[in-house]
Amino acid sequence: MRPAGNFAVLRQRNFAWFLAGTTLSNSGQWIQQVTLSWLVYDLTGSGAMLGTLNLVRSLATLGLAPLAGVAIDRFSRRRLMLSTNSWLFALSFIFGFVLYFNPALIWPLFIFSFLGGVAQAVDQPLRQTVVFVLVSRRFVPSAVALVQTGWAVMRSIGPALGGFLILWIGPEGNFFVQSGAYALVALTILKLNFPPERSTLAAGGTRGNLMEGLRYVIGEPTTRAFVLMGWVLPLFIIPTFSALPPIYAKDIFGGGPEILGALLSAVGIGGIAGGFVTASLGRLERRGLIQLAALLLLSFALIGFALSAQLWLALVCLALAGFFEMIYLTTNQTLLQLSIPDALRGRVTGVVSLNMGLMPIGALVAGVGADLFGPQIVTLILSGCAGLIALGVYLFSPIIRDYRLSSALSDDDPATA
Repeated sequence: MRPAGNFAVLRQRNFAWFLAGTTLSNSGQWIQQVTLSWLVYDLTGSGAMLGTLNLVRSLATLGLAPLAGVAIDRFSRRRLMLSTNSWLFALSFIFGFVLYFNPALIWPLFIFSFLGGVAQAVDQPLRQTVVFVLVSRRFVPSAVALVQTGWAVMRSIGPALGGFLILWIGPEGNFFVQSGAYALVALTILKLNFPPERSTLAAGGTRGNLMEGLRYVIGEPTTRAFVLMGWVLPLFIIPTFSALPPIYAKDIFGGGPEILGALLSAVGIGGIAGGFVTASLGRLERRGLIQLAALLLLSFALIGFALSAQLWLALVCLALAGFFEMIYLTTNQTLLQLSIPDALRGRVTGVVSLNMGLMPIGALVAGVGADLFGPQIVTLILSGCAGLIALGVYLFSPIIRDYRLSSALSDDDPATA
């Protein structure tokens, strides 16, 4: 069979609308992240408070992600997408007014983080499963790469825009911008044409269906291996991108929100390039090996960032880190999703989404470590651990080292492979 063009998936109108909506949704999230991070650190000057903010947001993920997976397999995915998007729209709009009247209060920031996490606990696994509903299996590697590229575009534009909007219209204005983005996302959801959907749940009730997804992750070696590799980013890499940039911006480089936006945007610019490179790989076989090489090079780039004494060099290193992170993330998610049978996709993806609950652990460690030892030492330690993991997996895990894409695309459903 002739391989499909790497970007042929964009000709499918359904996927094009989905990609546009997902990219807009990501823009709101990144503007929100830079606003909350800057507010907390500007008001408290504490890295530990930054880590705690991420912890509060992820509590919802830890509690709701498995239930969200059951809901994805039970209910209409269009209605779920509209419901979570409406929740984020209303939350952003209301919180804009809260900040307008009380810009110096700390506790509303944590309430917003938790309530936003409730919606994200459903939205993230939901959007991962919808890709497989809207495109055929042979297009999945390119589709996932393009979705992640859109995420990287917004990671580049969103923080920069968020940093400048803080200066232009204040933090409260940022939340009104977010609500506008979510209103546009609703329009893209209404444009999607979903195929007929039916529940794939067993008759054992919610608890039984939760356990069914967990048993599959534990019992399937390939899925289990890629799930464990997915833990590396939230524990060792993302904390450097989420918890530490405000500290680097203010204490290391002596800047304000514009420097914070530049640091996060550099990661996004690299991610855009990495996403397009991954989408262009076509059916290149050795995806497991590519994943490990990307993780090792990512760790080197972050070590370079920690050792950078000048802002321009730090930005270059962060751009390289974003490039290799995107290749690693997209490859991991693609191979993981291809290992999951369609009948269990929502439940297994809900279980897999728990790995984002590990992010606050890494963020809290990074924040407290930055207070005690400085952000550069913490970055060196976390990045070094990620590099050692890449080397260890290469030496001792043939499942990942020798993995070939054709083994995942050879059948319509891994349950029958």
